[in-house]
Amino acid sequence: MQSNRGRDTSPELVVRRRLHALGYRYRVSVRPIRTVRRTADIVFTRAKVAVFIDGCFWHGCPEHYQAPASNAEFWLAKRLRNQERDAETDARLTAEGWRVLRFWEHEIRSDPESVVVRIGETVKPIGSL
Repeated sequence: MQSNRGRDTSPELVVRRRLHALGYRYRVSVRPIRTVRRTADIVFTRAKVAVFIDGCFWHGCPEHYQAPASNAEFWLAKRLRNQERDAETDARLTAEGWRVLRFWEHEIRSDPESVVVRIGETVKPIGSL
């Protein structure tokens, strides 16, 4: 599992390049709340928006997740832990006044423009920050 990237995945890069081209500035792979060991993929600090891009396998996408046949108990427990952590992270950030956006990797692969538009609608327009 060492070769699995924690940041700079191809779906992340697609979204980041498009946001940057539109003039948005953001931080990459940082903790929105410094005291909590959770990093968001894209963070708009002034607007308090945290964007997470979830892999279909690692986070259990309802459309695309296929449980591995070997070591099934381990992978089930891992997926459930990831989903619990995601829900806890969302709740914690929301309680601290952050807006949380989560996208599946398949959403970005199929229609990256709509993902960028949704992020742009949540983050204040350029120049109003």
